[in-house]
Amino acid sequence: MFRALLTVALSGVLPLSGAVLKIAVLHPLLGDLVRQVGGTQVEAIDLIGPKGDPHHFEPKPEDLKKAEGATIYLVAGMGLEGYLPKLKSVIAGKATLVDVGATLPTLPGKDDDDDHSHSIDPHWWHSIDRFRRATGIVAEALASASPENAELFRKNAEIYRTELDDLERWTRREISKIPRDRRHLATAHAAFNYFCKDFGFTPHPVQGLNLEQMPDPKELGALVKDLKENHIAAIFPEKESNPKILMTLTNDTGIRLGEPLIADGTGGVGYLEMFRHNVAAIVKGLSEHQ
Repeated sequence: MFRALLTVALSGVLPLSGAVLKIAVLHPLLGDLVRQVGGTQVEAIDLIGPKGDPHHFEPKPEDLKKAEGATIYLVAGMGLEGYLPKLKSVIAGKATLVDVGATLPTLPGKDDDDDHSHSIDPHWWHSIDRFRRATGIVAEALASASPENAELFRKNAEIYRTELDDLERWTRREISKIPRDRRHLATAHAAFNYFCKDFGFTPHPVQGLNLEQMPDPKELGALVKDLKENHIAAIFPEKESNPKILMTLTNDTGIRLGEPLIADGTGGVGYLEMFRHNVAAIVKGLSEHQ
């Protein structure tokens, strides 16, 4: 279990009252967001953990036991958590389930015939704008659960949105270093469509929306042709995995491997750290001076 962190100096200015809220989160970045907004008034229980896979995680009885007493369960939504109907029945009458992604703008996914296909791309956290909107959603959920601390939560959310504004400005400045014709992002799986949409990149995912959607030989041939025709400068693996298929592609195309990106928010890093790491790796990998 995680201890909530002090949120800027505001927590020492506004009066704190009421019992600490216990919040269960089904995505590590939501845990970070809860701590940013809730400050010392929340305890975020990350059920997936830093090494978990949000695409394949399904809470077990021992996970739910860790979350006993939680007032709210936060999920990323957009079809990422296929176990939601079961979870709703388990926590019915005990806690509120908040689908953070339910009202956020979506991008289409790939609807395959496997157990982990998505007609909607669930990786919305790679859009700073959507994460900024999610900050307000989480703040209102916490305020509803603890009205006596509503002012604190909303002020903390306002401060954090300012940090996200700064992050977005920094990101645009960094990306301006990449010539427009080199803004092609080849990644291990289709996790960066929202990033590409927001910042003007063309995505070239090697795999589907999860790392089990492997291309067949025909798709692989088309992918190699696509990478060569677009003069892709680098293929970016992920910290969470390093599929052998990427090595095959680099051997077949001569394209170098970039630094690993953080795709699903795991690894124990916060949102700002994740985003800065990814942007720095992308700018370095696609720089014309490489």
